[in-house]
Amino acid sequence: MTSLVHNITFDCRDPYALAGFWSRVTGQPLSADDQPGDPEAVVALPGGPNLLFIRVPESKSVKNRLHLDLQPDVTRDEEVRRLLDLGATQVDDQRRPDGTGWVVLADPEGNEFCVERSAAERAATS
Repeated sequence: MTSLVHNITFDCRDPYALAGFWSRVTGQPLSADDQPGDPEAVVALPGGPNLLFIRVPESKSVKNRLHLDLQPDVTRDEEVRRLLDLGATQVDDQRRPDGTGWVVLADPEGNEFCVERSAAERAATS
């Protein structure tokens, strides 16, 4: 027997706002029935799993034990600039002089995620 990962769930203070951020990150819409003030919101990713945002009363207080690694369809640095413009904050910079490495960002509620090099950037250095 096996199980599929159906949702990756984010505990958050404002599900609709945070889902909106991740909707812009992924280019996928929020579910049509999600509204501001709802206790949950979802961004369905093609091929799954969904990103599910659930309201909790407490704020994030420690480093994530699980995070997403994003591989953009543009360069890593272009995507980092775009995500910062969307409201992410930079947490750590692991870029190396040879062009490898990644950047750690946090979403508007402090959930860390990494931006890796694009497939084209990886192929160019292989």
